[in-house]
Amino acid sequence: MNTQRFGTTLLRAIPALILALAGSAASAAPVYWTDWTGNDTNPGPGFTGNGTITTDTTTLNVTYTNALGIAFFQSNGGADYWTPRNPATNSPYTSDQVDNAPTGTDIIGLNQAGNQTLTFSQTVLNPVFSFVSLNGNGYAFLNQDFEILSYGGGLGAPAPGNNSCGYWGCGSVTKQVVDLGGGNFEYRLIGTGEPHGTIRFTGAFDSLSWRSMTAEHWNGFTVGVQGIAPAAVPLPATWLLMLAGGAGLLASRRGRKTAS
Repeated sequence: MNTQRFGTTLLRAIPALILALAGSAASAAPVYWTDWTGNDTNPGPGFTGNGTITTDTTTLNVTYTNALGIAFFQSNGGADYWTPRNPATNSPYTSDQVDNAPTGTDIIGLNQAGNQTLTFSQTVLNPVFSFVSLNGNGYAFLNQDFEILSYGGGLGAPAPGNNSCGYWGCGSVTKQVVDLGGGNFEYRLIGTGEPHGTIRFTGAFDSLSWRSMTAEHWNGFTVGVQGIAPAAVPLPATWLLMLAGGAGLLASRRGRKTAS
């Protein structure tokens, strides 16, 4: 094959390679869940809890704060509210985007209406948020859109709720978007029945903030991540995109030269 024919073949192959790479990136990925540790470190009426997330490349700290306090902080043993786990494909916490349900029994139980924040010691990619028994409450995230990945509505329910029911039963969730004015929006997660499930925020985050919309005893959550910025951006993909751009410029210049 001569040089010109090789270049033409490469140009034709690049789009297919990019599509294949994009398809692979859209498939399910493992989640690194928070290991909540210790006890409340807030000496006042509020609550501050700490944990760590250990990925393949690093360990980062997670801090949860709630000025009004919480129902309970389960960081060592206790009931496993993240069941059923098997088969993994039927879990209310897994989906085409998330491979694994929360590990261990760690959970933060909420019972107060009000604001709260999760802070990460490093910028994280695609934080994943799983919840238990969101039946008498709703979570309103300020200017932080999310996608509902899964919930336990029963195996015959429409997707993404076509999973086993959770620890406390079956339910469903919906997303409501409320324009607060001034360029601010609330993205609300509203539960009906006894929903257990997972949502995901797409992008890079240093923190997540939301408010519990009503006081209800109790609903719970934990958080995980699918990567740490910028390590989760695969270098081969970057090179491929650069190659595609360079090849496009080369083809464009060749076309202009032929036309002249």
